[in-house]
Amino acid sequence: MREVARLYTRAQRVVADCSQTSNTQCHLLTELGRSGPLSLSELGARVRLEKSWISRAVDTLVARGLVTKEPNPADARSWLVTLTAYGTRSVDELNAALDAHATRLMASLTERDRAAISKSLALLMQVLEQEQPAHCGARPLKLPNPPERSQP
Repeated sequence: MREVARLYTRAQRVVADCSQTSNTQCHLLTELGRSGPLSLSELGARVRLEKSWISRAVDTLVARGLVTKEPNPADARSWLVTLTAYGTRSVDELNAALDAHATRLMASLTERDRAAISKSLALLMQVLEQEQPAHCGARPLKLPNPPERSQP
């Protein structure tokens, strides 16, 4: 499953690159397209990126005219990020390109295989949606310390 996700994500990045967006920018734009305006902190929480990454990416999107970043009327201490009309058109085009890519991949399969994959993905999505809240507070994986290098 991880290998399929890795290959699919890599292929989708190529499509996103054709739309002249970085992977992070693509992720932010599609999240704003799904949800509508979000505070900067909520946007970061949804895509699970640190504040500094979000701030830089949003500033780039503002400079490109894809989003606006304004004081949040509901909380003066935060910023509200909103798609512009140009941003909405860009998200629509990006989603169409990503959807067309997925359609091309599925078209190479038999109807029976497409149905089986569609059913399996729906089940996997259901399991992932149920599991996600349980792991929001999970501690990160601790990797072993690298071996010490000997001094020359």
